[in-house]
Amino acid sequence: MDNLNEPSISENTVKDGAGAGASRHAGLLRLATRVAVAVAGLLIVAKLIAWFMTDSVAILSSLMDSVLDVGASLVNMYAVAHALMPADREHRFGHGKAEALAGLAQSAFISGSAIFLVAEASQRLFEPRAVVRDELGIAVMVLSLVLTVGLVIFQRDVVKRTGSVAISADSMHYRGDILANLGVILALVLAGRFGWVYADPIIALLVAGYILFGAWGIIKSALDQLMDRELPEDQRQRIREIALAHEKVEDVHDMRTRSSGMQSFIQLHMELDGDLTLMQSHEIADQVEGAIRAAFPGAEVIIHQDPAGLEEWQPEYTQ
Repeated sequence: MDNLNEPSISENTVKDGAGAGASRHAGLLRLATRVAVAVAGLLIVAKLIAWFMTDSVAILSSLMDSVLDVGASLVNMYAVAHALMPADREHRFGHGKAEALAGLAQSAFISGSAIFLVAEASQRLFEPRAVVRDELGIAVMVLSLVLTVGLVIFQRDVVKRTGSVAISADSMHYRGDILANLGVILALVLAGRFGWVYADPIIALLVAGYILFGAWGIIKSALDQLMDRELPEDQRQRIREIALAHEKVEDVHDMRTRSSGMQSFIQLHMELDGDLTLMQSHEIADQVEGAIRAAFPGAEVIIHQDPAGLEEWQPEYTQ
């Protein structure tokens, strides 16, 4: 006889593990936002000095991008802090969508920097200027490149651990900066060493195009969260497999999933033998819920039990 009173996964263990994981994630998110602000602030000072010394439009564009980096990262820091607030009476599903809103704000910053860069570079195409003290400019941009690469590596690790949309958007922003820094270095070499003054504005225009492309990716990701887009199909299939792995579960239907910041929300209907008692059905649902939470830490899981074979309306898009 099956012992339904001994679930395969301890509910308290799952809850404790999820709580500890959420705490670690929160600490990583806060650290990531503070490091981004510190790096961007340092680069503003360095690039400001380099621009005054070289009069390079490519460095000016990189400087403006760093100014916007600080603004975007400050917005990110506030949004992440707000998103980590626990659910309350007015926000039963928590505050995770603040991350998606921060992503949209960052895309505006990114697009603004690209448009400014296009305007400045276009003017220099018609009024080219020689770049001076290119050695200083190159040294500053190499420093910027090293710091930005280090920041992006750290952010990617945080995103891998937490799945944060806001940090992912910030990382995309700084990945664009890596390309921009390489472009500026190339422009300084071509303009300062070889006298090709048009390299400065041309490379600035190429960087602007890449930045706009990255902004579109951030907008799409943020809108997916705000519009409650389903989790990726491989994750939905994994949820279904976990539920059906229980020997008492005959089928699963009407699954609905979405994400909000770091948290996922999973709902499904589970078909069981109609002769089971209410207590037995409840215990089976608890076991399946624990297994899903173990695979998706921090997820809120709601399971409805249906008698197998019962005819009920099921919308096609939830199959």
